[in-house]
Amino acid sequence: MLFFADVVGKPGRRAVAQALPRLRAAHSPDLVIANGENSAGGIGINERCATELFDAGIDALTLGNHAFRQRDSYELLDREERIVRPANYPMANPGRGHTIVEAAGRKVGLLNLSGSLQLTVARSPFHAVEAELAELERKGAEVVLVDFHAEVTSEKIAMGWHLDGRVAAVIGTHTHVPTADARVLPGGTAFICDAGMCGSRQSVLGVNVADVLRGFTTQMPTRFTTAEEDVWINAVSIEIGDDGHAVSIEQILEPV
Repeated sequence: MLFFADVVGKPGRRAVAQALPRLRAAHSPDLVIANGENSAGGIGINERCATELFDAGIDALTLGNHAFRQRDSYELLDREERIVRPANYPMANPGRGHTIVEAAGRKVGLLNLSGSLQLTVARSPFHAVEAELAELERKGAEVVLVDFHAEVTSEKIAMGWHLDGRVAAVIGTHTHVPTADARVLPGGTAFICDAGMCGSRQSVLGVNVADVLRGFTTQMPTRFTTAEEDVWINAVSIEIGDDGHAVSIEQILEPV
């Protein structure tokens, strides 16, 4: 499996499209997933951006705290089964928290969760994940991958240990900064605290530096624009064995 970290705006979308053929040749993935919650202008997702990522070769998309920032995404999230938003959001919200995709002849459950520290959720991710895993088991999922979109490293690490041996991977997203802790936990779950982002490294989390500095120095509302220079791909490649557990996880940090 290849997992692309938070795709930020047009630069991120273009980078994924450009890098994917090369990464397919190098890693031969059966499944390609990306976090698309920043894909539309750096905040949220819409149908045009989702279609662009699917056309580039992405099999499924996860989201996060900006899932509903683009109002024209609501119908898309209800209709498109290849997109998941955090499962621990209010149940009446648009979209779904998990889906099942086919890869290498196996049913792969893809689950999206949001952290509860410094983010707003309806239910604790530690409680919500139990019901979601039970539902994925009922639907016949043979492998489960989790995108844990969370702010705080301790919560992400705790979720990794909580799910160790029960899912193939817990991939942290949201902070846009790749961490150096990719590993397979003792029970066979691939884990990384944050996979990073696909976007401009000459930026502040994908946003133009001048915009962010203006906000910090003036404490006034500031319009953010997506940075376009020095674009990098941040991703992870995960090998999963026949038993549904991870064999390896490798970080991919490459300029485009």
